[in-house]
Amino acid sequence: MEWNEIVLGVPLIFVVMGLVELTKAFGASGKLLTGLSMAIGVLIGIGYQLSLGVPADFAGWFGAAIYGLALGITASGVYNAVRNAANPGVG
Repeated sequence: MEWNEIVLGVPLIFVVMGLVELTKAFGASGKLLTGLSMAIGVLIGIGYQLSLGVPADFAGWFGAAIYGLALGITASGVYNAVRNAANPGVG
C-alpha cells in the first residue's frame, strides 16, 4: 500500500466499508449496498485527491476521477466478496 492511500493511518477502503455498513444499519440491502459502496468510494476517492490539491488541468481531473473509480470498484468488489463468503449460494 502506498503512503498516499492512507489518511492519518486509516486505509481509505476501510472508511468506505465502514460507511457501507452504516447504510446497511439504516435498512439498505442487496445490490443497493453494492451501488452505494461504489458511489461512496468514488466520492471519497475524488475528495481525497482534491485534498492533495485541486487539479490544474484535464489530466489531473482525469487522474482524480480514475482514483475515485478504482476505490469504488475495489470497495464494491470487497463488499460482494464478503457478502458471498458469508452467504454461500446467495449471489
